[in-house]
Amino acid sequence: MGEKADIPVLIAQSGPLTGQRWSLNKSELVIGRGADCDVMINDKVVSRYHARLKHEGGRWVVYDESKNGTHVNGQPATVAQPLQDGDVIAIATAAKLVYVGSDATVPLSLELPPAGRLVLDIPARRVWVHGIEVDPPFSLPQYRLLELLYAHSGQVCPREAVIEAVWPDAQSDGVSEQSIDALVRRLRDRLTETDPDHQYIVTVRGHGFRLDNPSD
Repeated sequence: MGEKADIPVLIAQSGPLTGQRWSLNKSELVIGRGADCDVMINDKVVSRYHARLKHEGGRWVVYDESKNGTHVNGQPATVAQPLQDGDVIAIATAAKLVYVGSDATVPLSLELPPAGRLVLDIPARRVWVHGIEVDPPFSLPQYRLLELLYAHSGQVCPREAVIEAVWPDAQSDGVSEQSIDALVRRLRDRLTETDPDHQYIVTVRGHGFRLDNPSD
């Protein structure tokens, strides 16, 4: 039996997801603003489905499907762009992602930052609170809200951003304030079940919500 093939990874070098990584362990990975994307970047300059990485002919290729552009090493990805180890993919002006040919060769400078008290494994949709994995898992709306706040940790996420992340197919005026508040309350309750000593979700009156995620 041959050795297990190295699995490439994508690592956020800049932007709201800095330090997070995604293993390229399936045939396609979608980057965009849509909540159903594999890599969700909630920024107005990012298209709902901005770029697509596909495994073709034994290599990974990036396709730009956006309005504001995708660049590889500073050059526009106007056609199918094969990726090489260390290539930097710029998603408009919102984020830069580094393609690394193998998880075993990730440079130390790109290792994940120190974990906070709350940790998300975004590709696997798993959540740890103060070292304990949340089980049963969050509902999809709860997880989408938490992922949005986690991606913008410390920043205020307005209600409009919550609607777009949690209910991407709904009109903004079709989701009531009560629905948003009820979802926030349920997510707070789930987090408190695991860690009653800290309030992770802060309501900023008149503005929105932010995540308070201290380091251990």
